[in-house]
Amino acid sequence: MIAVGLIAPLIGSTHIDFGRAFSGLSPDYEIFFYARLPRVLLALMGGAALSITGVLFQCILRDSLAEPYTLGVSSGASVGAVLGICFGIHAIGLLSLAGAALVLLVVIGIAMEGRRMSSFTLLLTGVTLNSMSFAIIMFLHNLATFSQSFAISRWLMGGIDAVEYSTLAWLAAAVLPVAILVIIRAPQWNLLAVGEDWAASRGVSTGALTIFGYIAGSILTGLVTSLTGPIGFVGLIVPHALRMKLGADHRVLLPCSFFAGGAFLCICDTLARTILAPTEIPVGVLTAMAGGPFFIWLLRSRRRSLWV
Repeated sequence: MIAVGLIAPLIGSTHIDFGRAFSGLSPDYEIFFYARLPRVLLALMGGAALSITGVLFQCILRDSLAEPYTLGVSSGASVGAVLGICFGIHAIGLLSLAGAALVLLVVIGIAMEGRRMSSFTLLLTGVTLNSMSFAIIMFLHNLATFSQSFAISRWLMGGIDAVEYSTLAWLAAAVLPVAILVIIRAPQWNLLAVGEDWAASRGVSTGALTIFGYIAGSILTGLVTSLTGPIGFVGLIVPHALRMKLGADHRVLLPCSFFAGGAFLCICDTLARTILAPTEIPVGVLTAMAGGPFFIWLLRSRRRSLWV
């Protein structure tokens, strides 16, 4: 992740000199510090957050195909962004966060059974709200003007753009503490991955742990989606690839997924902005095109269970 973060800002359609950039000489300074570096940092944090959320949701649901967008938070964020585009509201990021928060509250409210949360009910509720959200998006898309329709399609593809350093600062201030809290609970995730009864018999409050995991994953997914749009497959491919090499111990899998996910999305974004330069490919399209065949290869190359 560190190596990718150092190399990626130097790669692009325009050659820049590292020394000139740090000396404040134009145009190297502007290209490096205002066009490439913020984009690289956003890709690193976004990929790390999505990857660690993928591990988390796969553990909570005990479903190897679960990813950050399985439980409806991303689709809720997408509804908020599409509403903002259709009604001409410029605070797309805030509306996206509001949509993600609303879905989070609805899913928790429906999935709660007394003081515990059923992972099965959580999954069904998330899938149902996903379908409802996409129906709303299609309805709004159908009513949108041509320019609005183009903006909606572009946002839904998922893309990474240069943002203000202040935006990166609050994103890091939110992502890093949540990720640390998730990683600290790795021994409990190991027990929950085996089964709720198994974890409960060893003193784990499965209901509270499930709620914590869903809220933590939703915060990470909602924050990233509000800035980048929905970017799929990162939270599915990276955890599976690492699980094949490192095993299913979350004490190792969670931190490694955090770092590898950041590097993976940053590499994908670097390719997206360079392979057809000066035209850029939305990174969400690239991750889906690369992730789909790679996931099929993973399934075929491993004959035994992915959860051994």
